[in-house]
Amino acid sequence: MTRHRLHRGLYLITPDEDDGARLLARSLPLLPYASCLQLRNKVMDAAALRAAGSRLREACSDAGVPFIVNDDAALARELDADGIHLGEHDGSIASARALLGDDAVVGISCYGDLHRANAALAAGADYVAFGAFFASPTKPDARRAGIHLLRESADLGIPRVAIGGITPDNARPLVAAGADLLAVISGVFDAPDPVAAARAYLSCFEDETA
Repeated sequence: MTRHRLHRGLYLITPDEDDGARLLARSLPLLPYASCLQLRNKVMDAAALRAAGSRLREACSDAGVPFIVNDDAALARELDADGIHLGEHDGSIASARALLGDDAVVGISCYGDLHRANAALAAGADYVAFGAFFASPTKPDARRAGIHLLRESADLGIPRVAIGGITPDNARPLVAAGADLLAVISGVFDAPDPVAAARAYLSCFEDETA
């Protein structure tokens, strides 16, 4: 497995879909617009999640999109994922690398904590995620982060992901402040036209670099 460096754009996270075939059908049209796809699902049982994850992994490989598993390093290894995303209770970077190898992409949730981001960098993280920047329908009680974190973390030298209630209308200041990727679930998957929504998020980066 060759290590991927996430490029700027849309960090797509799967919704809590309980039907694996439907999850795949919803995800496939969006892969051309995604910088990566994270498998996150809190409603499927373990067997169904493995089956759905295997199909998504294959689809991502075919599309050239890095496939990342949320929380579960053992599942990431079983699925031969490109990487793992770790929250504060999901184990260490070192333990994830011991299981997945040095080529795995390892990302860390840093919430509103710049010290945690610096510690993650020192421990070998490939990217850090800050948020929630806005009220999120996925995690309504999530801790909030200030946009200043993106400006203050400019020297980290690794991609910074913004997450939490992000829409195409409120994303531009985040990108201008330094967000390299916009992590989205409902803003794309629950949109009337998910492909159009994905394009709208990408336009935030086009405007910023114009």
